[in-house]
Amino acid sequence: MWKHFKETYLVKFWSPFFSILLLALLSTYFFGITGKHWAVTGEFTRWGGGILELFGVNVENWKYFDVIGFRGHWWQRIDGVMLVAMFIGALIATLFASRFNLTMPTSKTRIIQAFVGGIIAGFGARLGMGCNLASFFTGIPQFSLHAWFFTFMSILGVYVGTKIIQMPFLQSKAKLIKGAYISKPKEKKDTFLWGAMLLAVSLVVIVWLMQSDSFGEKKSVLGIASLFGLAFGFVIAKGQVCFTSAFRDLFLLGRGMVAKAIVLGMFISTLGVFAFIVLGVHPKITWVGPNVVIGGFLFGLGITLAGGCECGWLYRAMRGQVQYIIVGVGNLVGSTLLAYTWKWYDKALATSFPKINLLESFGNYGGLLVNYVLLMVLLLVILLIEKRVQNKIKEGVF
Repeated sequence: MWKHFKETYLVKFWSPFFSILLLALLSTYFFGITGKHWAVTGEFTRWGGGILELFGVNVENWKYFDVIGFRGHWWQRIDGVMLVAMFIGALIATLFASRFNLTMPTSKTRIIQAFVGGIIAGFGARLGMGCNLASFFTGIPQFSLHAWFFTFMSILGVYVGTKIIQMPFLQSKAKLIKGAYISKPKEKKDTFLWGAMLLAVSLVVIVWLMQSDSFGEKKSVLGIASLFGLAFGFVIAKGQVCFTSAFRDLFLLGRGMVAKAIVLGMFISTLGVFAFIVLGVHPKITWVGPNVVIGGFLFGLGITLAGGCECGWLYRAMRGQVQYIIVGVGNLVGSTLLAYTWKWYDKALATSFPKINLLESFGNYGGLLVNYVLLMVLLLVILLIEKRVQNKIKEGVF
């Protein structure tokens, strides 16, 4: 029985479809319990600021940190411990499946593509006040209108990105040679025990965090955030959840299963988040200005060039794929660059525009209805793109 459970749930990959639905439920309860939305790039920006402080740069007076906050160290913030736990959760999943393998990028082009794409995505995410999580997967269920503009512009950015990555200068130069020597694959080292030990240590730390007050945040809240982060990272890695792949494959191959699962996940989380909001939990609402239009497009373009969104590069980096570690470094650079330059265009692009909450604009049930109608429109768009691409493939156009 244990062998079957281990092989089925801890070693093998999970269905991306059901993994996304599980992530929707987890993000809903994360919001309800901690009052925070599941997001990562805001914390990456704080990490960038923290690194600059180590080199003597004073970032406390940067206007962007007045918007997203810059209090304490990462282990003193809910977002900080949640994000670190996500990395650990993804690593545990990798070790359980014995899939860690340090691999280098296949070419210099891939290195440049990963870094530049990461910078563009990081910059765009913070300009649009969120990434595929805060301004899409969890932003839409929180009834912030900005998330809808960001989402549709991100999809457009992904579409343009798919056209760029198909250009000859970005294609692999590797050639198939008849009779070439094929090296014997390395024997996979069983790392399940290492994963179990890391999980045990993580749970001990989480239990300790839940005991009393510390760091200015309740330890109990930090512990809960860590537990959710562990679960987020584990599920992402097991389900190989990548929002980039979901929409890139839609445009390239006409495969819309994952994209449709994302929409279904938001159908589920919208109702749960609505219930928590009615009970008094405040949603995250941000400006509806040119920043989300430009930022959404840049984010979609960047993640396609880089080959992975925040979820995608995170779990791949925890498998030892250096290319995606480079994407993460690019994200950090891009988001920090946005924070530095924010003072030059914040009013022109963002802060002078209104924050629109659909529940306040249309009433509780009216806003709920509007959000569901827009989700139906998004689903219809996905279905139309899927059908159009599949027809082109059948006709031999692709």
